[in-house]
Amino acid sequence: MNSSSPLLTDSACIPELLQLACDEAVRYLSDINECPVNNLLSPSASFHLPMHGLGTKQALELFTQAYGETITGSVGPRYFGFVTGGSTPAAIVGDWLTSVYDQNACDRSSIAAAKIEASAIGMLRGLLGLPETFNGLFVSGATMSNFVGMAIGRQWWGEQHGINIAVNGLSNLPKLVVLSGAPHSCIYKGLSMLGLGRESLQLVPTLPGREAVDLSALKQALQAQAGQPCMVVANAGVVNTVDFDNIAAIVDLKRKFNFYLHVDAAFGGFAACSPHYAPLLAGWEDADSITVDTHKWLNVPYDSAVQFTKHINLQVEVFQNAAAAYLGGPNTADAFHLTPENSRRLRALPTWFSLMAYGADGYREIVESSCACAARLGQRIAESAQFKLLAPVRMNVVSFAFKHVDGTDEQVAPFLNRLRDSGKTFLTPTTYQNIRGMRAAFSNWRTTLNDVEIAWQAMLEAADV
Repeated sequence: MNSSSPLLTDSACIPELLQLACDEAVRYLSDINECPVNNLLSPSASFHLPMHGLGTKQALELFTQAYGETITGSVGPRYFGFVTGGSTPAAIVGDWLTSVYDQNACDRSSIAAAKIEASAIGMLRGLLGLPETFNGLFVSGATMSNFVGMAIGRQWWGEQHGINIAVNGLSNLPKLVVLSGAPHSCIYKGLSMLGLGRESLQLVPTLPGREAVDLSALKQALQAQAGQPCMVVANAGVVNTVDFDNIAAIVDLKRKFNFYLHVDAAFGGFAACSPHYAPLLAGWEDADSITVDTHKWLNVPYDSAVQFTKHINLQVEVFQNAAAAYLGGPNTADAFHLTPENSRRLRALPTWFSLMAYGADGYREIVESSCACAARLGQRIAESAQFKLLAPVRMNVVSFAFKHVDGTDEQVAPFLNRLRDSGKTFLTPTTYQNIRGMRAAFSNWRTTLNDVEIAWQAMLEAADV
C-alpha cells in the first residue's frame, strides 16, 4: 500500500478521528431536546466517488457540512411517530464498541461474542419473565422475528403432515390456514416470503370496539379446520391501540385444537417490565414462538430484535446451511443454522450494556413513564373541544381524531404537516374503525410530562387554523 494512502494516514491517528466522531455525536445529542423533531432541511450537496480518497477527517467535515443539520430529531423526546425509542447512553456505548470489535455474531468460534449474546438473551428473557425453554437469537427487527417464528410454524405444520417442508417444499400439501384478529402488516409480508401467500391469512373478527380477537369467533374458525393443523398469530400490543389478545384463553384453545401459536409482542412484550401491565401477557409462556423488538421500547439502536422459540430443532431444519466445511454441520449451537443470516454484527452488545446499566427497575420506570405520558395526552384530548379519542389509552399509544368527524377526514394530512413543520412534535396518521385519525406512540426514555405539554400546545396551534 502506498505510504501516502489515506488509509495508512488514518490508521496512524485513530484516537483523533474517534474524538472527532465523538464531538459530532455530542453536538447532536446535546441539542436533542430542542432539535426539530422532523427536520425539513434538504442536504446541501450530492457527492461522487473520488478517485483519490480524502481521508476520514475531510470526509467528516464534508459530511457535517452537507448533512449535519438535516438529520432529524427522531431520537428526541417529542418524536411520537411509529413506535420509536431513543438509544440509551449505555446502548450507544455498546453500539460503538460493536463496530470497534466488528465480530460476526453468527460465528460461534468467536467465543466472547457467543457468550455476550447468550448473556443478553438470558437477561432479556428474565426481564420478560419467560422460561428457559425459550431459545432466543437476535435478528434485524420485528419483521424478521415474525418471519422466523412463522417459518418454524410452517415447518411444524409440515411435520404434522409427515413432510419436511425445508427439504421437500410445499408440493402436495393442503393450504396452511393462518388465523389472527388484528395482525401487523409485516405478518402478510412474512407469509409472502414464506411462499404461503398473503391470502393464507384469515382475519378473525375482533371484540366490539376492540382490536383483540373474539375468542368465540376464533374457536369457530378452529372448528372449521375439522382437525387439520393450522397456525394462530396472537397479538400482544396492537400498534393502533395497544390492545392485547387474551393469550391465556388462546392457550386453552390450543389444548383442544391442533395449532402452532406465534405471539407478535414486538413492543407489547415490554408490558412484562411493569407489575401493573404484566398480566396482559398471561399465558404467553405457553406459546411456540414470540417476537420482541428491542429497538423499540428497550431503547437500543436500530436494527435489533429477538426471536424466541421452543422448537430449536425445527428452526435448524429450516435455516441450516448446506454442507460447507467452514461452517460445520447443522446444529443448535451455531447461529449460522438458526436464522436467515450467515453474517451479522454483534447486535446483542447494546442490549447487554443497557440491561446491565439500568436493570429491571430502570426498564420498569421507562415503561411506566411512557404510559403515564400517553395517559396525560389522552386526558388532554378527552377534555378538548378539538379532538376525541378513538380508543381507550391502554398503555403507550394514543389514537385520536378531530371531534366532529365520523369517517375519512381531509383535515388529517394538513394538520400533521403543520405539526411537522412546527418542529415541536411528530405524529403519524392512522385509521381506526373506518375513521381517519392521528396516532402518538410513547417509547422514548427521554420523554417527560413536560414534553407532552409542549406537544399538546403545538397540536392546539396546528388545529386552530
